[in-house]
Amino acid sequence: MSKKMNGKSNSRGFIRELFSTLITLAVALTVVLLLRTFIFSPVIVKGESMSPTLANSDRILLLKMEKVKRFSIVTFPAPDDPSQNYVKRVIGLPGDSISYKNDVLEINGKAYEEPYLDEYKAQLPERTLLTNDFTLEQITGDEVVPEGEYLVLGDNRQNSKDSRMIGYIKADDIQGVADYRIWPIKTFGRIDQ
Repeated sequence: MSKKMNGKSNSRGFIRELFSTLITLAVALTVVLLLRTFIFSPVIVKGESMSPTLANSDRILLLKMEKVKRFSIVTFPAPDDPSQNYVKRVIGLPGDSISYKNDVLEINGKAYEEPYLDEYKAQLPERTLLTNDFTLEQITGDEVVPEGEYLVLGDNRQNSKDSRMIGYIKADDIQGVADYRIWPIKTFGRIDQ
């Protein structure tokens, strides 16, 4: 009889342990899903439009609650295929006047350095521009970036489908800010802004 009782006791202990493990797994899964939905998400870079800063197949960590600033790298749904995401750099904030002249970025009449482009510019033949001259008015018809929208460019200016072609990106369409590269391991760390 004691063997029968002992068998039931072991069976109950196993069921309790199994139930406890399942509850722990469910809680952990819920926490991970909440973090991915509201806090951060890994993203795979597709294409060369952010080269040399980001390469095709790099993995970046998207921070969803990070404030968008000038030169932030952001992701948003591709206007021509919302199932895909674009990764671009924010150049123009709401209210900014933007122009490029002789490969120099001017925002509100002030020249800005873009050190993240230095490696790319060094590879170009002499007297070749990385960014063709333009003014905001030439590409959008606006004098300044409208409220609630951003002007974005790829770092690979000669091979990027960005605001020069697709227009402004609405603030609501920005999925988050990419501050960290998580793959490949040899380039793991904060992304140059």
